[in-house]
Amino acid sequence: MKSLALKLHRFLVSEDGPTAVEYAVMLALIVIVCLTAISSIGTQANLTFERVATELGAE
Repeated sequence: MKSLALKLHRFLVSEDGPTAVEYAVMLALIVIVCLTAISSIGTQANLTFERVATELGAE
């Protein structure tokens, strides 16, 4: 019984679980920021190419 209590105490004191969750949340936020940036850059590049094509009369 003492062994079970000791294991339970170690599990509750351990910070591995919360640390893994924190890293997962940070990774998710980084991915969201990257996808938003890539989408924005792609939209801006598309607008730039369309403007250049219009200026050159390629449409």
